Amino acid sequence: MRNLELFNNKAVKATGVSALLMAVAGVAFAQDSDLAAQVAANAANDDFIFTTLLFLLGGVLVMWMAAGFAMLEAGLVRTKNVSMQCLKNIMLYSVAGIMYWVVGYNLMYTGVDGGYFGSFGPYSWPGAGEGSIEDGSYSVASDWFFQMVFCATTASIVSGTLAERIKFWPFIIFVAILTGILYPITGSWEWGTGWLDARGFSDFAGSTLVHSVGGWAALAGAILLGARKGKYGADGKVTPMLASSIPLATLGTFILWMGWFGFNGASQLAFGTIADASDVSKIFANTNLAACGGVIVAVALTQILYKKIDVTMALNGALAGLVAITAEPLAPSAFSAIIIGGIGGLIVVLAVPMLDKLKIDDVVGAIPVHLFAGIFGTMIVPFSNSDASYLTQFIGVVSIGAFITLASLVIWFIMKVTIGIRVSEEDEYIGLDQAEVGIPAYPEFVNS
Repeated sequence: MRNLELFNNKAVKATGVSALLMAVAGVAFAQDSDLAAQVAANAANDDFIFTTLLFLLGGVLVMWMAAGFAMLEAGLVRTKNVSMQCLKNIMLYSVAGIMYWVVGYNLMYTGVDGGYFGSFGPYSWPGAGEGSIEDGSYSVASDWFFQMVFCATTASIVSGTLAERIKFWPFIIFVAILTGILYPITGSWEWGTGWLDARGFSDFAGSTLVHSVGGWAALAGAILLGARKGKYGADGKVTPMLASSIPLATLGTFILWMGWFGFNGASQLAFGTIADASDVSKIFANTNLAACGGVIVAVALTQILYKKIDVTMALNGALAGLVAITAEPLAPSAFSAIIIGGIGGLIVVLAVPMLDKLKIDDVVGAIPVHLFAGIFGTMIVPFSNSDASYLTQFIGVVSIGAFITLASLVIWFIMKVTIGIRVSEEDEYIGLDQAEVGIPAYPEFVNS
């Protein structure tokens, strides 16, 4: 009897201990589940914060490129046109910012769904305290800002080519159409998941979608606008028109080079994981190496061809290297990035005199840099990215080039026969600083 009671007592105690252990385990399991949920929530928050920060900081760097374009152009035009270039660049950035909000962003990203353009109308983002997209991976406003500064970059390309003889207001009208309609439409074809994206076209950060678009628009304008007075002689002789400030142009180039890290790096579009951070780092490195390759090739080639080194070719060699790597800055090896950038520098040195032979006056060399190097950069993508094909890349380059060129020619032509796009010969002679702006950048050299 005593043994039975002892057994019962032990059984009761064992049952109590088991129940206690199960209760403790249950609490621990619940805590583990809560902890796992909290870790997942924190990870999602970190992803949101870091990717949004990438967009914002990358956007600021790309916005800073507006200063680079302004200084580059101000340095490469003649002294009597410097104020006009500064005015054009701050105005085009402002117009692009508003036009991309009024119509551009929705046209590029909203409701494209494999088609040719999105929807019309102003873009809106959530109110205070909200601000995330549906999957919560980044802020809506940060994405809009990042995309907008790319749009403004496209217009900056046109400004330099047409410098010293384009009227201010016709240029601004074209900028409004380019940034509000033309650029968003072609951008929607790939980045907005349009028909080119469905075919597998690849342009990581915009060798074609940004740079070639600006280059095609500039080429169309240069053809209809004509060359500066005295640039080309009847015997085919090219008269050099000296830059106002090589130091200013050099500063502009370095600013653009710096801004390109945001241009290419933030185009990774994610920064919430170790893998994304590593990829952004590699993009920075490849972008820098490509620019270095472009400079070295341009310097060496001008020394060989002309027996003297052309500093403006060196500056544009850097930019051409940057443009060339922009279509695929992640996949290439370091050596490949140098070669790609170097070929960009080669293109500039060969293309500038070719345009002069065709009597196409490109004041800052933007067409060789942004159009020709942009085409090369887009076509070379399959070399390092096996997911892309040369045929699809070619289709993208040709279709975007045809659309932008035709549309630009129509717009420039309509303005040419109505309001006029070129200043008078007298205004061109005295300089646009006096003729249209009223405030010369260098009063002591207004007629140089």
